[in-house]
Amino acid sequence: MPPSAAPSLCAANAGSNHSDPHGRRAARVLAVCQALYTSSVSIDLTLTGLVGYSLADDKALATLPFSLITVAAALTTIFASFLMARIGRRAGFVLGAGVGALGGAVSVWAIFHHSFWAFCAGTATVGVFQAFAQYYRLAAADAVGIDGKSRAISTVLTGGVVAAVCGPLLAAWSKDWLAPVAFAGSYALVTGFGLASIALLALLYRDAAPSASVAVAHEPARPLGEIVRQPIFAAALANNALGYAVMMFVMTATPIAAVACGHTIGDGAAIIQWHLVGMFAPSLFSARLIKRFGVLPVIGAGIALSALCGVFALRSTDLPYFYAALACLGVGWNFMFVGGTTLLTQSYRPSERAKTQAASEFTTFAFSALGSLSAGQLLAHFGWATINAAIFPLLGLAALATLGLAWSRQRSSAVLS
Repeated sequence: MPPSAAPSLCAANAGSNHSDPHGRRAARVLAVCQALYTSSVSIDLTLTGLVGYSLADDKALATLPFSLITVAAALTTIFASFLMARIGRRAGFVLGAGVGALGGAVSVWAIFHHSFWAFCAGTATVGVFQAFAQYYRLAAADAVGIDGKSRAISTVLTGGVVAAVCGPLLAAWSKDWLAPVAFAGSYALVTGFGLASIALLALLYRDAAPSASVAVAHEPARPLGEIVRQPIFAAALANNALGYAVMMFVMTATPIAAVACGHTIGDGAAIIQWHLVGMFAPSLFSARLIKRFGVLPVIGAGIALSALCGVFALRSTDLPYFYAALACLGVGWNFMFVGGTTLLTQSYRPSERAKTQAASEFTTFAFSALGSLSAGQLLAHFGWATINAAIFPLLGLAALATLGLAWSRQRSSAVLS
C-alpha cells in the first residue's frame, strides 16, 4: 500500500470501535444468520447430488443443481453489493434470505412434481441467498474500528461451526418429514432457515452508522484500477480467491475419490463433515492469533496448512490420510479467508466500499465455481494425485502476493522512518 494511502485508510476506520455495543451486537446477530445460511448450504451439499441424480433423465447432469448454487452466487455478487449500497445492508440481507426461502419452496415443489429443471431453479436461488450472505462478515467488519475487524469477521464465521456439525444431521433428520416423498422435507427446512433469517434481521439487525470523520466522508473515490493495484488488495484477493478455489477444488473431488479408493459413502460424508468443522471452528481463535502474531503470519500459516493437505493426500489414500488432508485444508482455508478479508476491509475508503467488495467477492466466487466445476473432470481424467498436485502452484501465487505486501510495508516503513 502506498504511504499516502495509509492515513486515509486509518481515518476511514476511526469512526467506530469494536468496543462499541452496536458493533458487538451486529456481529452476534450476523453470526446467527451465518449459522442459518450455512445450515441451508449444508443441506444442499449433503442431498442435492442425490436428488439431482434421482430427478435427471440424463444422469450426467446430476451435479448440475449443486453447481448452479455457486454459479448463481457468482453472477449475483456484484449486483448484491451495489444494491445494498443503495438500499442498505439490512434490506439487502432480508431480500437475500427471502430469495433463499423461496428457493427451498421451489425445490420442494420440484421434488413433488419430479421436475429436474425446476429443482435447478430452486438450488440456483439458494445461490442468490449465498451471494448476499457472503457480505455478513464484511458488514460486521465495516461496523467496527480497524483493530476489531479480524475479531468481527471471526465472530460471524463462528456461526458456521454448529451448522457444519448439524447441517448433515438436519438433512438426514428432515428428509422424511413430507413422506412418502423423500428429501422434500429437507428443502422445506431450507425455507424455514430463510424465514428465520428474515425475522432475525428485521427485529435485531441495524446498519452501521456512517463514519463520523467529515474529512473521510468527503474524500473522493479512487478508480477501481487504482484500488486493485494496491499490494494490500492484491494480497487480500489472492488469499480469498485462490484459497477458496483450492478448498472447493479438493473438497468437491474428495467424496468421489474416497469411494474410488475403497472407502464407503459414509466415510466420504464423515470426511466432509469434519472438513467443514475445520473450516469454521478456527474462527473461535483466529482473530486472537492475528492480534498476537499479525495478519500476514496467520495467512502464511494458512497457506502452509493448505499445502500440507496436498502432502498428506499424495502420501497415501488410507482413510486417516483423507481425514488429515481435509482437516488441514479446512483450517488453512479459515486462516487465509479471515486474514484475506481483514486485508480487504483495510484496502478501501467508505466511498469505495461497494465497488471494491463487489470486485473481490465476484472474483472469489468465480474462482470457487471454476474449482468446483473442474474438479470432477480432472479427477475422472487424471486422478486424485493430480488434483492435489495442482494446488501447489495456486498456493504459491497466494504466497507471492502475501510476500509482496510484506515487502511493500517494509519499504513504506523505511521511507517513513
